[in-house]
Amino acid sequence: MANEVNIEELHQLILECQNGNGSAQERLYNGFVKKFFGVCLRYGADYAEAEDMLQEGFVKLFRKLEMYNFSGSFAAWASRLISNNCIDMLRKKPNLYTLTEEKESSLESFSSEGIDDLYVEDLMNLVHQMPSGYRTVFNMYIVEGYSHREIAERLNISEGTSKSQLNRARKLLQSKLQELKEIEVSKMIKG
Repeated sequence: MANEVNIEELHQLILECQNGNGSAQERLYNGFVKKFFGVCLRYGADYAEAEDMLQEGFVKLFRKLEMYNFSGSFAAWASRLISNNCIDMLRKKPNLYTLTEEKESSLESFSSEGIDDLYVEDLMNLVHQMPSGYRTVFNMYIVEGYSHREIAERLNISEGTSKSQLNRARKLLQSKLQELKEIEVSKMIKG
């Protein structure tokens, strides 16, 4: 939507939404639904969970829209609100983090080798296959840019647990990437 509407039109639309104009809310929803669904897909275990996150996220967005002060990008502000909603929904799930903590010194580095060869959809599918705790920390750290301290505070876990979850997510992703590479090589040899 931000590409289709100039900033003044977007600000006018937001003002109309803040005043409770249902038609304006529908236009704003339709303009950003694809972008924000992508955010929800990063956190949800499947499409149904992502859709629930999206709907609840938009409800919160419209409730908190009066807090938007027109400084900075609306899309960035709203995206952060939507991702925070996803995180809140995940925190309510029992047994999200069942792993023990590891010391920071035991963390291994992550190699991005092979990622360039993947399509974004393939990478998203791999991320979706991760356990919920791994996926949440991975998204918060890698995609959203939270620090381990912020993740720990936000999810009510220790920094060590955050680091452990990220390390395990990376190892799992590396393993899955290696499997994909081997499948591709096998196809090339056979075909």
